[in-house]
Amino acid sequence: MRSTTMQTNRCWKFGEDINTDQILPSQYLLLSSVEEMMKHAMAPQASHFAQEVQPGDIIVAGPNFGCGSSREQAPMVLKAHGIKAVIAPSFGRIYFRNSINLGLLTIELKETEEFSDGDRIAVDVDNGIVFNATTEKEYRFEPPSGLPKKILDAGGLLAYLDEQKKT
Repeated sequence: MRSTTMQTNRCWKFGEDINTDQILPSQYLLLSSVEEMMKHAMAPQASHFAQEVQPGDIIVAGPNFGCGSSREQAPMVLKAHGIKAVIAPSFGRIYFRNSINLGLLTIELKETEEFSDGDRIAVDVDNGIVFNATTEKEYRFEPPSGLPKKILDAGGLLAYLDEQKKT
């Protein structure tokens, strides 16, 4: 069992095959700012999400999260809301790469059906552990390594490239 002093965050639970149009509906892609887009994040799945999500919250979903169209605005609005991580058994490949490039942690974990909306979750990225404080269960995942880890640690690809220019 993990220490109860670990900081936990709210779990937002979603189903399988959540596509990028469900993360941010296409009619909001041309809004003038990320702040305006944020108001519509996850609206087709949870109309209250944009008003209630807090920095550090974690999304847990079924397989194939982020499938569909290639649009970087989908992970962008989640990161702008302060989502700490998105956990799913699998991701749309383009969504997965866009998330890394924007500095949003994606964790592949098969046991997402064991989580419920509102659970309190802690993530230890370096040790590859997700701890569900509500159920007191611990899950292991393969932590990011190599270039993806460097990009995530920098806060995204642009920040990573800026760091590289300075060295």
